[in-house]
Amino acid sequence: MPTVNIGILAHVDAGKTSLTERLLYDTGVIDSLGSVDAGTTRTDGTAVERRRGITVRAAVAALPVPYGQVNLLDTPGHSEFVAEVARVLDVLDAAILVVSAVDGVQPRTRVLMRTLRRMRLPTLVFVNKIDRPGARCADLVDEVRRRLAARVVPMADVRGAGGRAVAVRPYGFGDPAFAPVLAEVLADADDGMLARLVDGPPPSPGELRAALWEQAGAGRVHPLYFGSAITGAGVSGLLEAVGALPRPGLPRAGAPEGRVFAVRAGAAGESVAFLRLSGGELRSRTRVAFWRPSAAGPAGFSARVADLRVVTPARAEPRPVLRAGEIAEVRGPAGVRAGDRLGAAPADGAGVEAARFAGPSLESVVRAADPADEGRVHAALRRLGERDPLVVVRGDGSGGGGGTVLGLYGEVQKEVIAGVLAEEFGVRVVFAESRAVYLERPAGTGEAVEAIGEPVEGGDAGARFWATVGLRVAPGPVGGGVAYGRDTELGALPRAFDRALEAAVRETLAQGLYGWPVADCAVTLTRSGYVGPLSVAGDFRALAPLVLMRALARAGTAVYEPVHAFELEIPADTLGPVTSRLSALGARITATGAESGAAPGDPGTWLVSGEVAARHVHGFQEELPGLSRGDGAWWSRACGDRRVGGRPPVRERRGGDPLNRAAYLRELRGTR
Repeated sequence: MPTVNIGILAHVDAGKTSLTERLLYDTGVIDSLGSVDAGTTRTDGTAVERRRGITVRAAVAALPVPYGQVNLLDTPGHSEFVAEVARVLDVLDAAILVVSAVDGVQPRTRVLMRTLRRMRLPTLVFVNKIDRPGARCADLVDEVRRRLAARVVPMADVRGAGGRAVAVRPYGFGDPAFAPVLAEVLADADDGMLARLVDGPPPSPGELRAALWEQAGAGRVHPLYFGSAITGAGVSGLLEAVGALPRPGLPRAGAPEGRVFAVRAGAAGESVAFLRLSGGELRSRTRVAFWRPSAAGPAGFSARVADLRVVTPARAEPRPVLRAGEIAEVRGPAGVRAGDRLGAAPADGAGVEAARFAGPSLESVVRAADPADEGRVHAALRRLGERDPLVVVRGDGSGGGGGTVLGLYGEVQKEVIAGVLAEEFGVRVVFAESRAVYLERPAGTGEAVEAIGEPVEGGDAGARFWATVGLRVAPGPVGGGVAYGRDTELGALPRAFDRALEAAVRETLAQGLYGWPVADCAVTLTRSGYVGPLSVAGDFRALAPLVLMRALARAGTAVYEPVHAFELEIPADTLGPVTSRLSALGARITATGAESGAAPGDPGTWLVSGEVAARHVHGFQEELPGLSRGDGAWWSRACGDRRVGGRPPVRERRGGDPLNRAAYLRELRGTR
C-alpha cells in the first residue's frame, strides 16, 4: 500500500492544526473534532501547545485513503520554529499551503511558498475559513497569484462566503467556465499545450486532467481549493487532490536511506527518533550507518535499531521492517539527533548545506526556580541539546546562582522550553532577559608557542606541561566556521594527544577575546612535541587554551552582531512613523513599494524590506501594532551579521580564563 507524506504549512493562525483535525475526522481516524482553543487537538501534544493554541513541534498523523495511506505532518507556523519546518520539508512528497480567507497572504506565507517553489515540491493551496465574516474568495485568488505564484488554478466555485451556509462547487474539467482558464495556465509552462490552444484541436477534459496533475507534480502549477476546516466544506476536494498527485518513485532495493526529522522523549524517558525512509528497507535489531552534517563535513557513525513502530492511522504499530516512503518511531539508536541521515556519509559532502541552519541570535540565562535543582536543570538542558542540535547550551551549570546559558531563536521559545522541562523532567525554571549573541572574527594573523624545556612567555616558569604546542590563528572564509589544520608531520603526535589538542582548540574558541564565540578562522598546529614516558593527553588539553588565546590576542578580533532580514506590510499612511522608528533602531531599509491592486479610494498597503539588528526585533514587534494601528504584519529571519562600531560588547567568561595565565593555572590545579 503506497504511502504519501504531506506537510501542512502556513502563517501562524491560518488553521493548519484545525485542517489536520478535520482530515482525521473525515477519514474516520478520530470520532470527534478536537479544538485548538480548547487544547484538545491530536497533534498538539505538549502543554504549551494546548495552552497557547500554537504548534511548536512537527507532528505526524496518518489517514487511511482508498489509494493507500497519507501521513500528515503538521508544522509550526511561528517564525521562531523555522528550523523545525525546514527539517520536515526534506521528508515530504508534497505540501498543502494554508491561506486564511480573512487575513489573506501574510509575510510568512510568502516565505514558505518561495521555499516550496525553490524545492519544486508539489504544493496545493487551501484557502481556509471561507465561513468566517470577512472571508474573500475571488479577489483573494488575484492576491495569491500576485504575491505567491502566478500559476494558481482555482478548482471550485464558492457561494455564500462569510457564513456557515457557504457552499463549494468543484469545477469539472469539461466545464466551459473552467477549461479555458485551466488550459491557459497550463500553456504558460507547456509549449505543446500552447500549440494546441493556438492551432487546435483544443485539449479534451481527460488531457487537461492529465496535464494538470503532471505539472502540479512537478511543482509548476498549484491547484487552489476553498474550504473550512471547521464546517468541513471543500475538504473532500482537497483530499481527492492529494490522491491525484503523482506518486513518488522510491528505490525499494539497496541499503536503507532516510532522514531523522524529529527526536522526542518516550514514555520511559528514552529518546525516540522519527525517521522517514527514502530508499531500501530498515529492519529492527540491526546496526546501521548514520551521518551527521556539519560545517567540517559529514561525520559518519553507527547505531543499533532496537525497535520500529511504523506510523499508521490507528497507532504506531510495531513491525520488523520499515519500507521506503514510510515513517516510523525508531527506538534504540543512541546519540541520534534531529537532522541526522540514515545511510553512508557522502564522500563529497553533498547535502550538508541543506541541513545547516543559522545559529540562535539570542541567549538567556536559565536558572532553577529552586536553587537545589540547578544541577538537574543543567542536565535536562543537556539532554535536550543531545536530541536537537538547535538547542545550544552554554555554561557548566555548577550552581552558585550562575545558571545555564541557552541559545534562543525568540521569546516564545522560552515558554516552550520551560514547559518541556516541567513536563518531561519535573523541574521549573526562570529565564533572565534575553540578549543578542555576538561573534568574533580574527582581525589578522597571530602565532604563539610553548615548548617543553623552553622559557614560558610572560608566565609562571614553574608551571610546566609535558607538551609542546605551537598554534597560528588567521581569518577564514565567512561562513566557514573553524578550520583546524596541521603544518607538522602527519603522525608527529600520538592520536590521543592529537585528538585532545584539536578538541581543546575548538572548545576554547567558544569564548574569544571579548567572551563571544570565534567564527570563520583557520587554526594551524605549527609545532608539537611530547616526552614518551611522561606526557599525557591532559597536558595538551590544558596547554592548548593558553597558546591559542595568546595567538588570538596577537591576531586581534572584531565583534559582529547578528542581523535579521525583515519583510513588513503596513497601511500606506503609516509608512512615515514605521520607517522613522526603524531608522532610529539602525535598520537598513533596502526596498519600499506600494502593493498593486488596491481598490479605488483605498490607501493600500506598502511593503518594506531591509535588515535590522537581531537585538531590536522583539522590541520592534511589540511596538508595531501601535505604529500601524494594529494592521502591520512582520516577518524576519536570521541572515548574517555586521561589524559592531565603537566599543565592543563584552560577555562574562565561564570557566578558566586562558587570557589570565596565573588565574587559569590556579583553577587548573584546583580541578586536578
